[in-house]
Amino acid sequence: MPYDPSAFPPFAVTVDLVVLTVRRHSLCALAVRRGEPPFQGRWALPGGFVRADEDLAQAAARELVEETGLCVHDPLAPVQDNGAHLEQLATYGDPKRDPRMRVVSVAHLALAPDLPAPRAGGDAEHARWAPVEELLQQGGGRDGEPVAPLAFDHAQILADGVERARSKIEYSSLATAFCPPEFTVGELRRVYEGVWGVALDPRNFHRKVTGTPGFLVPTGGTTTRQGGRPAQLFRAGGATLLNPPMLRPEV
Repeated sequence: MPYDPSAFPPFAVTVDLVVLTVRRHSLCALAVRRGEPPFQGRWALPGGFVRADEDLAQAAARELVEETGLCVHDPLAPVQDNGAHLEQLATYGDPKRDPRMRVVSVAHLALAPDLPAPRAGGDAEHARWAPVEELLQQGGGRDGEPVAPLAFDHAQILADGVERARSKIEYSSLATAFCPPEFTVGELRRVYEGVWGVALDPRNFHRKVTGTPGFLVPTGGTTTRQGGRPAQLFRAGGATLLNPPMLRPEV
């Protein structure tokens, strides 16, 4: 039998983005209010359809810029002020996840330092950072916004992205992606505390991170931006795996 493309049902691929940062010592995710159906007016993760001429990473980077104004950080290039670490998270293909047609989403996880309020674009009416607990709860947010439940299956995608970040900073240097190019041990500790939602002993944390070969590299500078005495500045070292790992405390 000759090949007949019309014999196959329509099928689309999208990318959804779990964009995480630490703001005011809390783990926050980027949420956009949908400006078009389906779920018009509902909060969702940023994302969109993959174009015919781009691969998944290109689509994720494009959607990140279009809907938020954030750029993907190229590890081989100088650090950008609005750069974000981007990696593929998981694939979601429930046949009923999108009411328009059969859509498979390839979710990506993006991590960025503390950033100002993002700008909305594309089909997103509004974009904002919100604490992950607020986005995942069933009810209104702190300012009365009906932020949950999220559109589509984005609550599950967000939960998976949060767990990926929380587990990955145990054994990798990924936590430094939440920090500016130069940071103090105290600022890095607050990243761990914000992502894990726990308080850590400052002296024990300092000993662990400065004693792990290749994790942190002193820059030779100091800062008083956190108040008090000048604190030593570090940058991320070349280590990608932590040995021993920074185990998450039991909660």
